[in-house]
Amino acid sequence: MAKSEKFAVGVDLGGTNIKIGIVSEDGKIISKTSIKTEAQAGPKAVIKNIKKGIDEILQTNYRKISGIGIGAPGIVSTKKGTVQNPPNLPGWDEIELGAIIKKEFGYKVSVENDANAAAIGELIFGAGQKYSSFVMVTLGTGVGGGIIFNKKLFRGEIGGAGEIGHVCIDPSGPRCNCGSTGCIEAYAGNHYIKEVVKKDLRNHPSSKIWELIEGDLERVSPRIIQMAAELGDVYAKEFIHDLGIKLGVAFTSISNILDISTFIIGGGVAGFGKPLLTTIKTTMISRVLTPLKNRIIIVPAKLKNEAGILGASALVFYNT
Repeated sequence: MAKSEKFAVGVDLGGTNIKIGIVSEDGKIISKTSIKTEAQAGPKAVIKNIKKGIDEILQTNYRKISGIGIGAPGIVSTKKGTVQNPPNLPGWDEIELGAIIKKEFGYKVSVENDANAAAIGELIFGAGQKYSSFVMVTLGTGVGGGIIFNKKLFRGEIGGAGEIGHVCIDPSGPRCNCGSTGCIEAYAGNHYIKEVVKKDLRNHPSSKIWELIEGDLERVSPRIIQMAAELGDVYAKEFIHDLGIKLGVAFTSISNILDISTFIIGGGVAGFGKPLLTTIKTTMISRVLTPLKNRIIIVPAKLKNEAGILGASALVFYNT
């Protein structure tokens, strides 16, 4: 008798949107939805939105669900299902998210750091399948990371390993949401990119970005910057190049410490594409310890915007 296929609900909790999908064990997304996070409204509002999204997706499904997997920002205790101090979710000191969702829906619930979940997704379904060890980096509202070593997720002592966004590259740099200064997230996070470009543009009146945003600075986004760069805009190309250098500097420290040379880059900001990834690689090669120079590999994430959903669902299926 053929083995019956299993399905899970995968929840990708982001600072801007909550993405939810029903996923089969072989990584096929059966259905999905997205709902605004409303992070500034506090934990109760965000949890209400998570419940609403899960309920909505379950109503469209007739399959038997094996469990719910949640990828959440911040430090996550996988045993307790708690989420602590996520930088882009105000008021979340320590929330027992797993228990809350289990009580609401009755399914087994697995909670993991969102970037760790994305790393698991790439390991099982994506670009990480052919690598034994790699660092997954997500460039989105914040900058997250997950460390895969010998096909297993490395969580650290309290589940906080891989917080790449909070590697400092300049102690005198801009303040980060985590409370420190000069973190790579304070340069590469979506919010920071938009704010910096909005200020810089006044000094670049001939930039094609002005035309693309039709003079409205509130329309500045990484996608607009990418479009301008593709049109040959000097400022946009220089901005992406400078960002690649900063990321390369941060990743160099990580590579030197971990002796891992493969980096998989995902998230919306990774849409800057080859110019960004090439600059990251060139910067790393010029800075890492000599034995690592010929081993540096920088590849785009395969699962793109689905990494969070697929990784979260993999928490239900796989023992990582």
